[in-house]
Amino acid sequence: GLGLDIQIRTKIVRYWSYIKSVAIKIGNDILEIEGSPGASDTDAHYWINYEQQGDLDTFAGFPVMQKLPSAYKRQYIIDLSSKYPGASIVVQLYKEFVRVKFNGDQSVFGNTVGLLGDYKTGELLARDGSTVLNDFAEFGDEWQVLPSEPKLFHEVARPQFPELCIKPEDTRGDGKRRLDESEISIEKAESVCAAALNEPLAIKDCVYDILATQDLDMVGAF
Repeated sequence: GLGLDIQIRTKIVRYWSYIKSVAIKIGNDILEIEGSPGASDTDAHYWINYEQQGDLDTFAGFPVMQKLPSAYKRQYIIDLSSKYPGASIVVQLYKEFVRVKFNGDQSVFGNTVGLLGDYKTGELLARDGSTVLNDFAEFGDEWQVLPSEPKLFHEVARPQFPELCIKPEDTRGDGKRRLDESEISIEKAESVCAAALNEPLAIKDCVYDILATQDLDMVGAF
């Protein structure tokens, strides 16, 4: 195949983090996409082979569709159907938040390795392909981009190996204290998310995001 490499960059906000940008390499081409850095910024932020806002009708020979459902939401859909029927990679943006979705079966993504874990079992495997890591911080450090691997982003940003990934505060989680400080209750978040979403896992993620950001509008990211 053409080969697929995907790298993400996250931003720490106290005890939680979010994906702020993603870089996708298919064959010899690189597409980097970043969320909007400011609340009033509704412009597209992407780079094609390190060129800001280059032509994006196609990427690595595959069609790319951009959708703008609202001022703060944007989608980039890389349609892989010409080689893998029904498959696509979708990058969804909501304000500064980035989400990457892979639509395709085992024949497309079955051999992938990295932060998503084993395709069949979901186990969080180390680089050796057999060691199971149950600590998320350790797992993140395991898959930090190494000097021997391609640099896909147009700018170098810290940390770079051997400096390890930056960790959130209070990783053990003083959950009760944070909930007591919250202006938005769990019940309110659950109500908003359940009214907009159907899948239990999506509702759970939605509730967490609302409580972490203290922003009910985060339901719009799903």
